[in-house]
Amino acid sequence: MKRSRVNEIIREADAFIRSFGYIMPPFAYWSPGQMKDRQADIGNIINAGMGWDVTDYGQGDFERLGLFLFTVRNGDAADLDKGRGMLYAEKIMVSRHDQISPMHRHTIKAEDIINRGGATLALQLYEDDGTDMGIDTEKDVVVYTDGVKRVLPAGGILELAPGESVTLLPGNWHKFWGEGGDVLIGEVSTVNDDRTDNTFLDPIGRFSAIEEDEDPIHLLVSDYEKWFGVKGSSGY
Repeated sequence: MKRSRVNEIIREADAFIRSFGYIMPPFAYWSPGQMKDRQADIGNIINAGMGWDVTDYGQGDFERLGLFLFTVRNGDAADLDKGRGMLYAEKIMVSRHDQISPMHRHTIKAEDIINRGGATLALQLYEDDGTDMGIDTEKDVVVYTDGVKRVLPAGGILELAPGESVTLLPGNWHKFWGEGGDVLIGEVSTVNDDRTDNTFLDPIGRFSAIEEDEDPIHLLVSDYEKWFGVKGSSGY
């Protein structure tokens, strides 16, 4: 993906987010130079993988297969073993009309996926087949939408209107997209390391390869290693 396209997607997503009254944290708008100058003070942002994230899953077709994310807060996965500390994360995402976020599951992370506004958010759901590597094509899927139990057939489509949410537990396979238009999505979850806690049904990449045809307006989480020598751990 070209950096110029990434910059364009960030601008478009920022405008869409603001249209719903959601205000991003101040560090969202720091330039790469400002982040570099403040490196000594922003270790938590860098190490936790907070910030901008644009992915085409390495397939080069963002409009068909992709997602915009911004990690607002994220704790330290090491605290999970202690059972205390900042054990949660929050993200804001934009799923475009018919833009697929591919089938995947998490090993540790539980998450509430929330339709914050726009069109319908559609999710296709499966249960794990017990091997942790595949889907069960026969078992019903049990999830809770705003605390209400829902039972869907394997591969069933759950549709969430603005204001509705679903709780997905580890092992719940899911893919999602905007149905009928673009959707603003909130996520509240367990702290998550995106580099270790995502399993995709098909062998695809999580981050995009960036072609540097212009300077970044803001750094992506996937840029942190190059700029700061640290691998961020943002999840979705």
